[in-house]
Amino acid sequence: MTTRKLAKLEGILAGMKTVIVAFSGGVDSALLLKVARTVLGEGVLAVTARSQTTARHEMRDAVRLAAEFGVNHLVIESDELKDPRFLKNDADRCYICKKGRFSMLLKIAAENSMAFVVEGSNTDDLADFRPGMKAIEELGVKSPLLEAGLCKAEIRLLSGKLGLSTRDKPPYACLATRIPCGSPITAQRLARIDACEDLLREMSLSRQVRVRDYCDTARIEVAAEDIAKLLDNAARRRVTAFFKDLGFRFVTLDLEGYSMGSTNKG
Repeated sequence: MTTRKLAKLEGILAGMKTVIVAFSGGVDSALLLKVARTVLGEGVLAVTARSQTTARHEMRDAVRLAAEFGVNHLVIESDELKDPRFLKNDADRCYICKKGRFSMLLKIAAENSMAFVVEGSNTDDLADFRPGMKAIEELGVKSPLLEAGLCKAEIRLLSGKLGLSTRDKPPYACLATRIPCGSPITAQRLARIDACEDLLREMSLSRQVRVRDYCDTARIEVAAEDIAKLLDNAARRRVTAFFKDLGFRFVTLDLEGYSMGSTNKG
């Protein structure tokens, strides 16, 4: 099944001739970029948007992977934090961000005579709350993984077969998703979330970490098997002191464990 879907993906990309790949360095966009590079050769340009909503480790991964794939890579500055509609953090936040970013990519495509802009949505994304997909559709940006019928599990399987280091990479979302809808986004909140998650990743946790920012309260989500590690006295004191130094008054641990999109609940 995955072999047929890979062939379909290759056919879709071959028909496009030249593409700009919106490249985050995550599991989906890495597979898309790798296959595009194989099929189209020099007809591929990877573009990564750098912003305060992007974690520093994700930017490092994107730069490293593009070089590893031998793909021309352009890093652009994204300015969604200058848009008061985005900072307000209503339910259409993701739509506003995607509309702005992909408009920039379409302009770059026109300037470089690239036929299409493509991005890494897959079939699993259809079941989640993804207002940004509306912007993608409105702008005519293509989603080859989705068109090929690939789900996340199949993308990981194909990534393994192609030897990609991203095959087991945890899912990731922009830092703004850590702030509940309706609570204003600030550069300061994004920076402290990034720093706090970096600390947690240093502590030998298995896969996934999130720090949900409720103004004066941090809610930590980790994989269920990692909860006990953070209840160790030394770890607990280290995390609490670090988080409070960055402005949180209360530091909490969600005993339910990591849950994708938990700030969307309700």
